[in-house]
Amino acid sequence: MVISWLDSLALIVFLVSWIGYASFARRKAKTTNCIARVMHQQRIHWMSQVIAKEIRVAEAALLANLERNIAFFASTTLLILAGVLTLFSQVEKLETVIGSIPFTTSPNHALVQVKLALLAGIFVLAFFQFTWSMRQYGFVNIMIGAAPLDKTGSDKNALGYARQMAVVQDQAAHSYNYGLRSYYYSMAALCWFMHPGMFILASLFVVYTLYQREFNSKAVVAITAAQAYLEKNPAYIGRD
Repeated sequence: MVISWLDSLALIVFLVSWIGYASFARRKAKTTNCIARVMHQQRIHWMSQVIAKEIRVAEAALLANLERNIAFFASTTLLILAGVLTLFSQVEKLETVIGSIPFTTSPNHALVQVKLALLAGIFVLAFFQFTWSMRQYGFVNIMIGAAPLDKTGSDKNALGYARQMAVVQDQAAHSYNYGLRSYYYSMAALCWFMHPGMFILASLFVVYTLYQREFNSKAVVAITAAQAYLEKNPAYIGRD
């Protein structure tokens, strides 16, 4: 199989965009307000409030709602993966469809299989992330059930326990976010079927979109402002 230099470049740009942005976002989140950073503070306050409640039905309902959303994506990912794997037996028909699209490159049988393998790999990764996120939310449910009661908010051990609950919930949210990113990058990978140049542009566009939504969106501004108001409240117990 011979892969053109443009196809090779497109695949490299895609991988660098995905891995590079994930590393960049993780480092930048430590010093800059973003969705991950401000939501972590919200989770600390939420879990700190949990230990002051005798009845925690509301928390269980909220976590169940989060798990339902993730379960939807996990089951949908399996369906998509089944469809992608089915296409391996229909490569000739897929080539005919690709060839009928204007401005697309002439399909290469082996290269089409490589593109399908890339899509399959993306959705396998997404499935692992979503299921791991679901499990971690389950861990949070168990930790809430075992959480001590401290209505005064002065028990350092109880507050430490609350922070660890927030950490587990934070990791669950990160896994969910990584699964969603896989969907974003799968949209870029679809463009490779048409033209490697479109694949490059789509990969860069996904990075731009993720950056804008995670660091510069109106949601980030609003949640950051809400956190500032929350910290001015005398009842706030999420400070370090």
